[in-house]
Amino acid sequence: MRYAVLGTGIVGRTIAAKLASLGHQVTIGTRDPKATLARTEPDGYGNQPFGEWLALHDQIRLEAIADAAAWGETVVNTTAGGGSLQALEAAGAANLADKVLIDIANPLDFSQGMPPSLNPVNTDSLGEQIQRAFPEARVVKTLNTMNCQIMVDPSRVAGEHTVFVSGDDTGAKQAVTDLLVSFGWPESSVLDLGDITTARGTEMLLPIWLRLWGSLGHADFNFHIAGA
Repeated sequence: MRYAVLGTGIVGRTIAAKLASLGHQVTIGTRDPKATLARTEPDGYGNQPFGEWLALHDQIRLEAIADAAAWGETVVNTTAGGGSLQALEAAGAANLADKVLIDIANPLDFSQGMPPSLNPVNTDSLGEQIQRAFPEARVVKTLNTMNCQIMVDPSRVAGEHTVFVSGDDTGAKQAVTDLLVSFGWPESSVLDLGDITTARGTEMLLPIWLRLWGSLGHADFNFHIAGA
């Protein structure tokens, strides 16, 4: 499978590396590949410059967003939530049409400082905004309620815990579930919440997730939904 991963941050890098390790072909999409490769300083979170990381993952390619999206059979959005719609517009609606679009982003709003708020919230979600903006894409919201290391290695958290999927297309959700299982998630841990409007709930888990991170002092935790 050919995967286009949009975004060069730690989430995009982690997802891309996992996909490549499973034998998939992977291209990372960025707005300006030359500028991305020219950066020599760590990013705002202390991660190594992208060019250094890419040199260690020579099976992964870097392309402009539109070229990556056109090439990929499945597209993964790992861009910062505040810029996701603009990044997907740069990818091009025609390059997203009829493809599964896995949305991992959260609409964190840092305009009022820390901790961030959400925008949109309550009556809308980033997942819904993406689906409305690109109606021919098959949007599935998932993996946005945990640290990126747990996304690709759920064994980092002991015991049972849950990953959510939201989307309007049943086939797309099954394809994403199959991918999650290949990441190491038991199928019984994948909870289908329903249509894309349910992305409101998973995005609104971010405020409590951030406070748990601050309280625990680490990010190796996740939510477990227990029930009969």
